[in-house]
Amino acid sequence: MKLSIVIPALNEEQSIDSIINRTLDARPYIYENSPITELEITVVSDGSTDKTVAIASRYTDRIRLIIFEKNKGYGAAIKEGWAQSTGDLLAFLDADGTCDPRFFADLARLMEKENADVVLGSRLNKNSEMPAIRRFGNMLFSVFLSVVSNEHIRDTASGMRIIRKSSLINLMPLPDGLHFTPAMSARAILSDYLKISEIDMPYKEREGESKLNVLKDGVRFLNVILTMIFMYQPQKILLQAAILFYAFGSALLVTPLYHYISYHNVEEWMIYRVITGGIFATIGTLFLSGAYLSYKIVSETINLAVAKNVIYRFFNSWLLWLIVLLFLATGVGLVFHSVIARLETGHTYEHWSRYIAMSFLVTNAFVLIITKAIDYVFNPIVERLKYLQSR
Repeated sequence: MKLSIVIPALNEEQSIDSIINRTLDARPYIYENSPITELEITVVSDGSTDKTVAIASRYTDRIRLIIFEKNKGYGAAIKEGWAQSTGDLLAFLDADGTCDPRFFADLARLMEKENADVVLGSRLNKNSEMPAIRRFGNMLFSVFLSVVSNEHIRDTASGMRIIRKSSLINLMPLPDGLHFTPAMSARAILSDYLKISEIDMPYKEREGESKLNVLKDGVRFLNVILTMIFMYQPQKILLQAAILFYAFGSALLVTPLYHYISYHNVEEWMIYRVITGGIFATIGTLFLSGAYLSYKIVSETINLAVAKNVIYRFFNSWLLWLIVLLFLATGVGLVFHSVIARLETGHTYEHWSRYIAMSFLVTNAFVLIITKAIDYVFNPIVERLKYLQSR
């Protein structure tokens, strides 16, 4: 089994000589302690303006050297290195000297043991020298991803990992910048077709100046994670938002409802809570509808199958139409006599609470109806796309 290691380097003159030598020296250890039988090394200079290229050029009899005249980005360097590699397994290693190349043996064993598509070394352990601010950022991204997935990866931005070449098609496309690593982690965690694993690894403070801007790149990392979440599991975020707004709306309506049950009357002070509670609940229904539609789109286009979860079953059951009919009938019933009186006499004296309740019920009923209408339009489009794909 052949392992292709790519080392992206941008102005790493202080560490490039060391990391190349350490990776070359790690070969016997990797062969002896893993299923790897062959290893190739590619250094990609990503627009370096210092002595990085000159130093790496000394080793071109034992490594491949790719030179970008202009900076294209961390991810772009890795992808180009992979494109020119021939290994069964693809890997990358930061050039800053923070990781031990011999650890690829541990990663390869873990990949074979767990039949994983992506394995990475986690820097978040007690022996790590990672700065506190970056440790906190990684933990934050990890928790965020864990909320919407069934897997938990602690170090989403690890700069040392192995990927099966056969799994690369399910990982692409990936960005060109430093957010390449969290994008890969998020895609692997959220995809139904990929398995990702991690293992603690030793991590030293880098040699030279870091290229990572904590604020700027942190925003990029968060953006790419959100993008992946909405690509693979949008319904989880939207469903949680729906539950949150339903909870807010219900909390506002508890006091007016209790007062009405206790005293059988509606007072003016209730109007603020009733209107606001109704708005929150309607927003909740909008999020619920968005969760269903986005889930179905993703399932039909990316995951290629519609898993019949709770949301899917609700929107495709008789219960949905029962709720729609109940809302419409109740809403119309609340103001029917008032409307008739208005038509006959030109006046109505119905209490405001009935119209507020009617507007909430009718609005939510039509949100559900429109959702089903969009769903109805979407189905033949999917069938058409499947037909064209089969041709």
